[in-house]
Amino acid sequence: MAEEKQREQVNEDRKAVFKIPNTALLAIAFLVVCVTPVAFGDVPYLQWLYLFPIALAVFVIRTRTTATAKGLEVRTMFGRKDLPWTSLKGLAITDKAKVQAVLKDDTKVALPAVRTRHLPVISLVSAGRMADPSGLTDDVTEAPEKRDDSGE
Repeated sequence: MAEEKQREQVNEDRKAVFKIPNTALLAIAFLVVCVTPVAFGDVPYLQWLYLFPIALAVFVIRTRTTATAKGLEVRTMFGRKDLPWTSLKGLAITDKAKVQAVLKDDTKVALPAVRTRHLPVISLVSAGRMADPSGLTDDVTEAPEKRDDSGE
């Protein structure tokens, strides 16, 4: 009985976050350095050019998809949407290897930063509710068996 509760707790604790790498902020910092001479040059009022790097930084920091045992959380620059596993019909793959969630009413929701290589991870986190088309997770059990290495 306690072992089943422990397995359920392990499944509930699983979480995968798919986001744009934070190293993209280095490119944005370089953009700030490049904009500075133009913003404070001979033409007045060009400081508004700093809005572009700020918007890019907000985009990189906010945009993500989080997969948990309860479902998917899709965060974009201006909003957030929770998609429980029960509301999903499946996942669709676009031409550019991006993944979209297909709801039961056939509407599609783009999953930011999720690619086809991430499908096995989503399958593991969802505890099999979303099938892995690659077959990489077929041999993985839900919880590894404990070994007795006491030497007896």
